Amino acid sequence: MEKRSSFSGQLGFVIAASGSAVGLGNIWRFPYLAAKYGGGIFLLVYLILLVTFGYTLMLTENAIGRKTGKGPLIAFAELNKKWGFIGIIATVIPAIIMPYYNVIGGWVLKYLVMYLIGGHSALASDGYFGEMLGSPIQLLIYQGIFTAFTTFIIYLGVEKGIEKYSRIFMPILVVMAIAVSIYSISLPGAMAGVKYFFIPNFSNFSISGVIAALGQMFYSLSLAMGIMIAYGSYLPRTENLEKSVTQIEVFDTFIAVIAGLMIIPAVFAFSGGDESALSAGPGLMFITLPQVFEKMGFSTVIGAVFFFLVLFAALTSSISIMEAIVSSICDKTGWARSKVTIVTGILSFLVGMLPALGYSVLSWVHIFGFDILDFMDFITNSVLMPICAFLTCVFVAWVIGSNVIAEEVEQSGPFKRKKLYNVMVKYIAPILLFVILASSVLQSIGLIKI
Repeated sequence: MEKRSSFSGQLGFVIAASGSAVGLGNIWRFPYLAAKYGGGIFLLVYLILLVTFGYTLMLTENAIGRKTGKGPLIAFAELNKKWGFIGIIATVIPAIIMPYYNVIGGWVLKYLVMYLIGGHSALASDGYFGEMLGSPIQLLIYQGIFTAFTTFIIYLGVEKGIEKYSRIFMPILVVMAIAVSIYSISLPGAMAGVKYFFIPNFSNFSISGVIAALGQMFYSLSLAMGIMIAYGSYLPRTENLEKSVTQIEVFDTFIAVIAGLMIIPAVFAFSGGDESALSAGPGLMFITLPQVFEKMGFSTVIGAVFFFLVLFAALTSSISIMEAIVSSICDKTGWARSKVTIVTGILSFLVGMLPALGYSVLSWVHIFGFDILDFMDFITNSVLMPICAFLTCVFVAWVIGSNVIAEEVEQSGPFKRKKLYNVMVKYIAPILLFVILASSVLQSIGLIKI
């Protein structure tokens, strides 16, 4: 069996884990959810959940990974064999996410290429996004390129691959995000969007907004999908675990806020302050923003810079998703990392063909009313991830005991939020997770409307 790799230190771990957290969840998903669920009030709810619920789950997963030195498939069984099934769930989740995530990454790459070759007018036209989804060959080509690049970085390993490229991508991403956000808020009329995003309007509060914020936190922080367990397994025991988790949360939130400032003020500026322009939902980035860029002038440059940024964010997350799978298989089988990486990349592309073709030759396929990609997203984000997180909390609080996590954290420094952690992992987090799961499932099948 190959010697297990590790990060070079705390900085390398924080940068790589932050790269995992900062992905399409921040740049694409967070702004449209914030726009949809009331701007400032959504941001406030998200921040409260982040420093309590998100902190608890991220610390738990990293501590389990570092204590066992294993990926998610093996880590739970190392602590208690009867509860090893949680590791299976935690490994299945990224295995489902990776194929369709690479499809979306291919969309981003396609848009970037179009901007680079001067196709900005076509991107801003009505119906372009739909036409692109109906073109199977080009979707498979861009999906393949995106998958190949992710596979290449994972093939290089932890320090020479994940950590090295995260150190390159993350500073570029931050600089580009700040630059675009400054431009966005400087537009005439954009301050109305800034106020909408930052000032909570409690009349916009809703239970569905809270559930959306909870779901976004999973997606954004890479929780309940085995990623943080895998990354924690590469963290040296000398590095301060609680401090690292706090730094990741701060960085992730910073990028999410910057992403909101890139998009929401710009949409306000070019819609004359019409809040209904924010209701494009998931299409906000692929449909509304190209139209906004077209009105700005210099749309080729602005659009290219923006989609470069989104591409970097997508890659840092796809790398972490694939790593969760590769590390688990290597731990379980003892196979060479290079072999597992290549096979995983090929299988990911082949499975990804299904959601990629789900808008064209496979558009007739619907599962419980969902098209293929939407079903894969629903079953992971709304069902399996809450289940996995709920079981993890129960496992830690009532099976192995939260003191096991506390002892791991205290190996490398003081556990400053120990009391908060114990209350969250034993009581509050499991209840909230059960509410998310029940609400998501009941709402999806039409039994409740919230």
